Amino acid sequence: MRILSLPILLAWALCGTAQAVEREADSYNIDTDITIKTDQRTRGISDSLMEPSLTLHTEIAHESGLIGLLEVARVSKKQFPDGSGAAITLGLGYRWGDPEAWHFGVGAAAELFPGAKFDAPHTFDLSTFTPGDFKTTDFNSNFLLFEANYGALEGRMLYVVSKTYRGADTGGVCGQMLLLASNPTDALECYGRGDHDSRGSMLFDLDYTVDLMPATSLRLHVGHQKVKNFKEADFTDYQIGLTRKQWGLNWNVDWYATDTNARELYQVQDGNKLRATDGNKVVFSVTRRF
Repeated sequence: MRILSLPILLAWALCGTAQAVEREADSYNIDTDITIKTDQRTRGISDSLMEPSLTLHTEIAHESGLIGLLEVARVSKKQFPDGSGAAITLGLGYRWGDPEAWHFGVGAAAELFPGAKFDAPHTFDLSTFTPGDFKTTDFNSNFLLFEANYGALEGRMLYVVSKTYRGADTGGVCGQMLLLASNPTDALECYGRGDHDSRGSMLFDLDYTVDLMPATSLRLHVGHQKVKNFKEADFTDYQIGLTRKQWGLNWNVDWYATDTNARELYQVQDGNKLRATDGNKVVFSVTRRF
């Protein structure tokens, strides 16, 4: 954790007292992490097409409880076509309570994939067996967040307020199933429900962290996403991780697993083959905190 140095220097120059420096230093802190990892996973799904990724995470916390964050991660352009190859997360929230007992948080967040979009059919004519009404959809999502925690146990709920959650609409879900499913029946059933978006989707997370040794901790996670209007995109994810603090770095190993309803929604065309992004995997990463 780094205390912001510029406000400290300004306070010293203006006030000329150590007390002013101390008050300013206590007002807000900033943490910045840079992580190199063998795979970029979000809710158990690979965003980097099972390739290495780099993540920058900055978090600013004020003593009042206000908190802001910025995260930039490398993602696959094959999964997020026409994009810049980056995922940007912005968040602003407020936390209160006792860190050793009950503590809570509320906030809003946006996950952005600059330039990334796709075209897909939003209707399907059964009489001619042809798709129609092609529309363009992006992957950007906006959320409202509430968390309730007790000690090391953290529970979190996100509510999607944007039109879609990561491109989940009739074209993104039904169209992907029609394109890749071996049996088109489920895709035609999906189209039969009409043209919908996924505003109102809900994401749930439960995390627990325990210290095994002074420099080693264990992380346990289970999550579930309930995608509005598209039960095919619902799934549950699991994670077990270990972190070891050594030589000024955090060394992490995490096992990810998912239980998806329609695996074709998590398949990506890579050259002449399909690659599944929802497979179980062990991910190694190293984090440097500034």
